[in-house]
Amino acid sequence: MDKMCFLLYKLVSRHLEVLLQLIVPTPNRLLSLSVLYCIGIASMTVPVYIAEASPPHLRGQLVTVNTLFITGGQFTASLIDGAFSYLRHDGWRYMLGLSVLPAVLQFMGFLFLPESPRWLIQRGLTQKARRVLSQIRGNQNIDEEYDSIKNSIEEEEKDSGGDGLVIWRMLTYPPTRRALVVGCGLQMFQQLSGINTVMYYSATILQMSGVRDDRLAIWLAGLTTLTNFLFTLLGVWLVERVGRRKLTLGSIIGTCFSLSLLAIGFLMSAQHILYLQPCMLDPGCGFCYRENGSALLTSSCVTVNKASTEHAAWGRCSNSTLMRDQTYWAYNYCPTSFSWLVLLGLVLYLAAFAPGMGPMPWTINSEIYPLWARSTGNACAAGVNWTFNILVSLTFLHLAQYITYYGAFFLYSSMALLGFVFTYGCLPETKSRRLEEIEALFENHLCSCGASDSDEGRQVEYIRVKGSNYHLSDNDASDVD
Repeated sequence: MDKMCFLLYKLVSRHLEVLLQLIVPTPNRLLSLSVLYCIGIASMTVPVYIAEASPPHLRGQLVTVNTLFITGGQFTASLIDGAFSYLRHDGWRYMLGLSVLPAVLQFMGFLFLPESPRWLIQRGLTQKARRVLSQIRGNQNIDEEYDSIKNSIEEEEKDSGGDGLVIWRMLTYPPTRRALVVGCGLQMFQQLSGINTVMYYSATILQMSGVRDDRLAIWLAGLTTLTNFLFTLLGVWLVERVGRRKLTLGSIIGTCFSLSLLAIGFLMSAQHILYLQPCMLDPGCGFCYRENGSALLTSSCVTVNKASTEHAAWGRCSNSTLMRDQTYWAYNYCPTSFSWLVLLGLVLYLAAFAPGMGPMPWTINSEIYPLWARSTGNACAAGVNWTFNILVSLTFLHLAQYITYYGAFFLYSSMALLGFVFTYGCLPETKSRRLEEIEALFENHLCSCGASDSDEGRQVEYIRVKGSNYHLSDNDASDVD
């Protein structure tokens, strides 16, 4: 199936998803249906399409722009979420139903979207490929690029091992096997560093850090999505200047430190009100307390009123008239004065994550596979991403209950540190290289792939010798006829 069909399938699927959102009775039921629903088609196909259609010197920026618009959409959605939070009933249903509008706009855009030249050449549609390549390159001379793509595809067809499952051929061919390990590893560590915990549960995290008002927590969560958008924009500017490898390494080490700051914020809160943690994590309970400055007085954990979570089932917090001055009912938030530290940690986390670890796994995966393995490699990497996305998202609240919030964020920080070690040892620099040249970066052992970063800045000429990629240094290039 070609990429256009994939994208159109994704669009139809989006309309079916919106229909589900309007029919199902509760958000929890919607989540259970969505887990079974086929998502992630676009996350696999779009970066591949952009990479195949882009010139080498702009490829990283253009693939990163895809992530930029995703984060821009998240920020817009958070603003809509905040607006609908003022509706007392079914606000979430209206909010999700509006998502059909961008899906319709996507469909209109897909009608004018051509296939990528590499895919067309692979299918033997050479004249159409030249026409499409000429359209997307404008007035540039395309002969050299066209010949390079065509020759590369012909050589890859000879080297790919003939018939059989593509995934098996990838696993038995060392360069693609190493590329697959790197691509899947980057996607795994992106999720294990807790990004979607922060994005999905940012309002809950802020409430547990001391933000009392539900709507204020939602609007502050919008601040985190704005941070994500702005620093992804920074990543678009840096990717072709700094390079993929350095940007990813700097991003993941900053992610590690900011997650530690988040954990310290919750740790300081827990040291002051350790007895509150079980009460706040129990959806059937709330906390009734009096406050004198920063001190909590005559506090107790009370069963929540089944009719409304705004009051306790009994006691002085059971209705507004019984609640005296400085008496508060805390449901789903933790009364602490360290909420500013947690908010700072969230902002710094997204400022570190967004330029590198956010877009780079997708950018790198769109580059590192030869054409015959590109779709399958990206499908595997996207599958790993969504698998760990679901795993981390569904286990976060359980982790918070069993090892506390600060324990959960210290765990994510340690995962980010492991990701730094993996990236430093295994990820080569792919900046400004043609897609047809990148396969040679994975011809050495996996742990030595990162050493190829030292080649940056010198001219490298690639030739084909008996179906394999070899590169020559400047001194050797003169010996080639």
